[in-house]
Amino acid sequence: MAMSGMAPSAGAGQFQRASFTGSAGEYFGIWIVNVLLTIITLGIYSAWAKVRRNRYFYGNTVILDRAFEYHATGKQIFIGRLIVVGFFIVMNILAVIVPPVAIITPIVLLIALPWLIQRGVRFSARVTSYRNVRFDFVGTAGGAFKAIILGSIIAAITFGILAPVASRWLWRYLFNNFRYGDRKFATEPRLGAIYGVWFLSAAMVVIGTVIVGGIVAVVVAGASAAGEGLAGELEGFNVAAFLGIYAVAIVYFLVYGLAALFYRAGVRNVAWSAATLDGRHELLSDVSRVRYAWIVISNIILTVLTLGLMRPWAAVRMARYVNEHTAIRVNGNIGEVLSSMEASGAAISAEYMDLEGFDFGF
Repeated sequence: MAMSGMAPSAGAGQFQRASFTGSAGEYFGIWIVNVLLTIITLGIYSAWAKVRRNRYFYGNTVILDRAFEYHATGKQIFIGRLIVVGFFIVMNILAVIVPPVAIITPIVLLIALPWLIQRGVRFSARVTSYRNVRFDFVGTAGGAFKAIILGSIIAAITFGILAPVASRWLWRYLFNNFRYGDRKFATEPRLGAIYGVWFLSAAMVVIGTVIVGGIVAVVVAGASAAGEGLAGELEGFNVAAFLGIYAVAIVYFLVYGLAALFYRAGVRNVAWSAATLDGRHELLSDVSRVRYAWIVISNIILTVLTLGLMRPWAAVRMARYVNEHTAIRVNGNIGEVLSSMEASGAAISAEYMDLEGFDFGF
């Protein structure tokens, strides 16, 4: 993926970095129109807003001097959302008429979720192209169940100890089923490497738990003391408990949120840096965990303080940073390799035009 100002080399060489050519000012114009029209149409325009947003970001994501393209239409996304909303409306009406249906609904959703996720990823892949060649996703619903549902359950019941196993399942499911035309992506991230980035986050969680436990102990002791010194013991306890809850919530979001961001960035680096395209072209991610966490947290703070007006700037800022720390090394003559991929992928891309389906929002 091309580094700013770097021309593609004729043969195998160093990693070429991606770039993002958009600006906050440009995207603000798109964003504010999307927000206003979505409000005016009571949310209906949000499907077309998603298309405009994705076309802007894809169209400004550049690699080897060419940008990506997004081909979905607002109608496809709207129909998918309409089906989902219609399902919930019907099930809620039935639940009023036949109360046991209320129990069946979450069970049906749980069973359908892997299929919906698989369909959503495939849709996103097939409406994306690079150099006129479409991407594809050939993963199954069964694979989505293992990688996402089962993996999440295992990570949760082991209190995060097996989270690296779940992360490996997830990244292997995604990468190993993606295609660029007829060329395969693949990754085999080492479990040891994932645990290597997990340990810091785990240590942060342990420290956070100790801090939260200490705050809770102080709150309980303080509440008891406050209750003894007041005519109304219950009132003193409520005040102290109220302040304690806020203190615990702040620490929780800071420590656990930071640990999650560190882990997310670290696992991305491991999975992407172990990935290849067509068995020989290497991918790379070298996102700084500290910098990534700072961007996410500062983006959230600025967005909240400006009542959402800085959201376009935050989105562009994150896209630019992630792109600049994502790269590919094409092993061979870049012109010949890309020409070969375009030639073999063109026919397959034409077939996708009639197979995109709808986006269900999963």
